[in-house]
Amino acid sequence: MERRHHTYVCFLAILFNLICFDLLGQTFRFEPDSLNKYIVFQNQTLVIQVPENMKMEIDGSQKLFDSELNADVFLFDGKLGGFLITITTDEGKVIEGNLIISESTISMQYKLVGIGLLLSFVLLVYFGVRYRFASERRKLKALLYTKTETFIDEQERLEKKLAQQGVGGKLEEGKQKNKGIRYKMVTVLFGNVVGFTKLTEQERAEKLIDDLDKFYYHFDKTVKELNIKKIKTIGDTYICAGGIPKKNRTNPIEVVLAAFEMQQFMRHLKSKYPIEDEKIWGLRIGIHTGPVFAQFDNIKSQKYDIWGETVNIANRVEATGELGRVNISGSTYELVRDYFLCQYYGKLPVKYRGDADLYVIEGFRPLLSIDNKGLAPNSMFKVRLAFIRFDDLEDEILDKLQHELPKNLHYHNLKHTIDVVNQVEIIARREEVTEEEMLLLKTAALFHDTGFIQGYNDHELLGIKLARETLPRYEYSEAQIDKICDLIFATHLPPNPQNILEGIICDADLDYLGRVDFVPVSKMLFKELVDYGVIEDDVDNWNALQIEFISGHQYFTNSAKELRDVNKYKQLENIRNLANS
Repeated sequence: MERRHHTYVCFLAILFNLICFDLLGQTFRFEPDSLNKYIVFQNQTLVIQVPENMKMEIDGSQKLFDSELNADVFLFDGKLGGFLITITTDEGKVIEGNLIISESTISMQYKLVGIGLLLSFVLLVYFGVRYRFASERRKLKALLYTKTETFIDEQERLEKKLAQQGVGGKLEEGKQKNKGIRYKMVTVLFGNVVGFTKLTEQERAEKLIDDLDKFYYHFDKTVKELNIKKIKTIGDTYICAGGIPKKNRTNPIEVVLAAFEMQQFMRHLKSKYPIEDEKIWGLRIGIHTGPVFAQFDNIKSQKYDIWGETVNIANRVEATGELGRVNISGSTYELVRDYFLCQYYGKLPVKYRGDADLYVIEGFRPLLSIDNKGLAPNSMFKVRLAFIRFDDLEDEILDKLQHELPKNLHYHNLKHTIDVVNQVEIIARREEVTEEEMLLLKTAALFHDTGFIQGYNDHELLGIKLARETLPRYEYSEAQIDKICDLIFATHLPPNPQNILEGIICDADLDYLGRVDFVPVSKMLFKELVDYGVIEDDVDNWNALQIEFISGHQYFTNSAKELRDVNKYKQLENIRNLANS
């Protein structure tokens, strides 16, 4: 591109010179125009030729006889200005006019040619230097890319070797590694304490090391609270990962939250030092999300080693990121952009993949932060994060129900739980509950029949017990767990809800009474009750029980009444007709 641009400029300069030459000779004129027939231009000299039968006088000119032309000529070598012309014809008629010379043709030519050559030279020099700089820049960029790749590969090889060896350089006795496990979505964080090496050379080295220990201790606590796995610390570098050993969808957001806490604590540490030390005391963080391989370093202590392209990229994001900020890759950005404000930072060359986008997180989105300032998450942020955790919780509980529920639960099976979870959301949306109330309702619906795994009688209490054991792992508060347990117990028959949320889950639990598939569902319930010895295998008696139950049943929410009441009474009438036949 540079060479092509260079050629175009040279071509324009040459064209400019040609135009300049073409304009030469247009520097004189006659008044009136009829005198032009007596003019010739020879050898860079203006000549006026006069026939023998005519006489011409020109004020201020030199008159000579040209033998070749056989006529008198007038020379104006280099003279400028206006000249009076008088012509006497052979008939004695006198014609007067003016010859106006505005510029010497030789002077004009040299000036224009000189300007054109000067312009060409300047442009040639400019684009020559520019091309040279561009070529050098490309060479340096390629060299930097090669050196970076070599450094990363060597660092990964060394770290992996150190992780596999003991203090003495030999494999530790009694340590056996398990086979590596591939995780599809893990968020890796590299944190580097910048300037720590320089500070340790000063007189306060012991205090600085104590502060670094405090920093690591604080961050260990933070990552544990956010379900993030600490991998290791190497000198002034801290490495952790979200999404292992327990897979989850929330790890990109949780790792970013941990990074914010890490930077905030670092600023707190820096504030204790003199200003001149603060300038070199800082933290640089890089985060990337992708697949990794992980395995136990020590099964008893649950220490992990991770490797793969994701680890390398996270390391490079940290190395090229901005000091004092949370730097993330494009893949992490796509997963957290709805929760954080992010600014585009640049590109990072990745081996075999091309360039990767880099972003810097500016803060929380205003609507998800306290006072819309973007500095700290508000309750809405926490609820939205809880809904992502709910997806992981739902996967765990539904899988548990599928594999652990007794096979003779023909009604209270996996399908029934899914139906209740879906119907709870439908009714709750129509009743316009808050987002947090929706979370509590869906969680209660998910657990309301889990007690059947352990026993048929008092299954609500057994489900409550399982919920209290499970929900703390998904960051539910004690107050939220108490409300969820109350909602689970509200489904105990006969229903007697004490508030709108309990009314919603009770209506969702008995939604089948007003559905078009009432008959096949009621047959499954009848079969289950018979198998568990709750009722006798008597269809007439069962129909009588259904008539009694449906006649006394009522939906508690306006939404359920609108959706199911009409069809419920139709089903009641069908059962009565069947019982009387």
